[in-house]
Amino acid sequence: MSSQPHLHQHAAEIQEFGTVTQLPIALSHDARQYSCQRLNRVLADTQFLYALYKKCHWGMRGPTAYQLHLLFDKHAQEQLELVDALAERVQTLGGVAVGDPRHAALITGVPRPPDGVEDVHSMLSRLLDAHETVLADVRDAATRTAELGDDGTQDLLVSQIIRTGETQVWFLAEHLVVTPGTRA
Repeated sequence: MSSQPHLHQHAAEIQEFGTVTQLPIALSHDARQYSCQRLNRVLADTQFLYALYKKCHWGMRGPTAYQLHLLFDKHAQEQLELVDALAERVQTLGGVAVGDPRHAALITGVPRPPDGVEDVHSMLSRLLDAHETVLADVRDAATRTAELGDDGTQDLLVSQIIRTGETQVWFLAEHLVVTPGTRA
């Protein structure tokens, strides 16, 4: 016996991405396979939505910088919690969750932002567009997974992903409302 760590180990994958192992959860292989594929797309989108929130959080400018800086950070943290819930659902179904950001970039539907800093209204609009992209896909995925009898995935998509996304959209959109100035 030695306390020396065995460094630089490499081995073949023990489960390929896109496959599912058989687990006794009373759900067909095809349903689990489909759910994992859809969940991984939502997972990639959610990872990129998280990153987009952080980009906006760091690049905030203007008179509402402090308030939006805090809001974007709160929304980013909520997205990060969804990332974990989605990845764990994929694993629960016997799949492999997309975990490498380079892999997630290949399957996300969220458009890439410019490398520089945008004005506040453009940031807000970009976040709203990203949310709409994600929500449209999640609504379809929730319907399809329910049809396949995967109530756990459907519940996650509706009760966590859609509800969180809709609430975040509401708060973002309110910052784009133009209100008349107050007159003395």
